[in-house]
Amino acid sequence: MLWAYAQRLTSFRFLYILFVASSSVEHGSARITSTFIRSEWPSIDVPLDNEVFKVPKGYNAPQQVHIIQGDYDGKAVIISWVTTDEPGSSKVQYGTSQKKYDFSADGTMTNYTFYKYKSGYIHHCLVDGLQHYMQTGGQTVLFVGDLSYADRYKYNDVGIRWDSWSRFIEQSAAYQPWIWSAGNHEIEYMPNMGEVFPFKSYLHRFATPHLASGSSNPLWYSVRRASAHIIVLSSYSPYVKSTPQWKWLREELKKVDREKTPWLIVLMHAPIYSSNVAHYMEGESMRAVFESWFVRSRVDLIFAGHVHAYERSYRISNIHYNVSSGERYPIPDKSAPVYITVGDGGNQEGLAGRFYDPQPEYSAFREASYGHSTLEIMNRTHAFYHWNRNNDGRKVATDSVVFRNQYWASNLRRRRLKKIL
Repeated sequence: MLWAYAQRLTSFRFLYILFVASSSVEHGSARITSTFIRSEWPSIDVPLDNEVFKVPKGYNAPQQVHIIQGDYDGKAVIISWVTTDEPGSSKVQYGTSQKKYDFSADGTMTNYTFYKYKSGYIHHCLVDGLQHYMQTGGQTVLFVGDLSYADRYKYNDVGIRWDSWSRFIEQSAAYQPWIWSAGNHEIEYMPNMGEVFPFKSYLHRFATPHLASGSSNPLWYSVRRASAHIIVLSSYSPYVKSTPQWKWLREELKKVDREKTPWLIVLMHAPIYSSNVAHYMEGESMRAVFESWFVRSRVDLIFAGHVHAYERSYRISNIHYNVSSGERYPIPDKSAPVYITVGDGGNQEGLAGRFYDPQPEYSAFREASYGHSTLEIMNRTHAFYHWNRNNDGRKVATDSVVFRNQYWASNLRRRRLKKIL
């Protein structure tokens, strides 16, 4: 998780950004494999009658409330909630001050079945004409996939776990936008239960503003959030040449305006660069398709999940490799993104505790532990990044970096000269 502030911008699976110390992100020799070993214990489900899953009191009371940015430029939100007794109204009343709701918006309602489970009535309502991020400082949660892990259950318990997890996150997701991306655990392909429609639960429950960015599919989209242009990709949808996702990303990168949104951030689930034994090289095909675009567009940061550990890379690329060149290893590249794996937010499967040895030259820091990250965008040239180890409920500061913007920091002197002339 990542929490980001875009003056401030957050990445869940976890990225949360606050102040960090001034380590450099440039390529160097100070590669670190943390020696910290977390004592694990068996993963035991929190009982469904625990307070954190509490069903709100009252007939047909809204529950599982969450919001996401609802448009391209941050002047709308999509509010989602569930009612269980009857459909009720999908209307949202809102205003510019507390207890004075002069405006209203009408939403839509849907529901679905999964095996013999029947969902509640799921409402999505677009509320536009807002300056929402002005109230939140741009604070956002970026969630890079694998939400509820409901697919690890069977039969009706799949839907029940979606309900309980959605009530659990409401304490955060109802008050600040969560930018979603889908992971492999959202696919839920379960033919033994008669369920063969991929992402069925996810697509019904979690709306995204894909149409606002010209996407034909909710699984890939983009938003401009304060000073960041955030692109969400789907690791488990076709993305090779001429597919809808490939065509969309090609056009979306052309729309990036670094004058309006200096920072360019990409979210995906399967990491392109990872030295962990778990899921090793699973992102290689996406790297082969998109890496040259990322480098040419000067993407600042790419966040991924999937691997249940933490790892941060230097700025590297492998775009020159071909059969005859022999350049088959990543090399330092000042135009390349930093790749950060933040699949360490917690899960039922345990940590991915084995890294390949020796540590590759492209890997700056890695640790197999639970944690969360924060990213605080200070201005158009610099951002503070921090990864915090979660050690038995305590936040332990572990990896801190100052990122320089790929577009503005690298061209700042030239731009100053241009302004003078």
